[in-house]
Amino acid sequence: MTTGAAFTDLRLQEFLDSVSALSLNRSHKEWYNVEVAAAIDGCMIQGHEVDTTNGSALLFLKKSVVLCVPDKGHIAHYPRHLIHCFIDDFRKNGKPEQGLVMRAELFSISPSDEQLGWELKCSSEHEVPSVQSSVSRWLRWLNE
Repeated sequence: MTTGAAFTDLRLQEFLDSVSALSLNRSHKEWYNVEVAAAIDGCMIQGHEVDTTNGSALLFLKKSVVLCVPDKGHIAHYPRHLIHCFIDDFRKNGKPEQGLVMRAELFSISPSDEQLGWELKCSSEHEVPSVQSSVSRWLRWLNE
């Protein structure tokens, strides 16, 4: 096994470990371990995020992202050049929206039924560093 292949396998295992730590039902965990793992086999995963509220995951590849939604059995691929990032810091404008202090979103320019909309929200100051950390990873990836 080459170093690159070993690194790819390590990143895949890190992702699957993150998903297995979620409170998902058995069929969703199996879906990730079989269907998603097969779909991304050999892809160079550069990072990932999981949404603990719904079990969705976002995989960052070299030139694209893959959105995985277990409730729908949906795997969607979005090229990096179609992805944008917006950050709303409501602390600065004095107009909190629905109790939020910050919101960040990665979204795609694509047909409405196929759009990526990965959003992070925080309603307290102590959650801001976590959102900022994610945004920093997103922007690094977008600018590579």
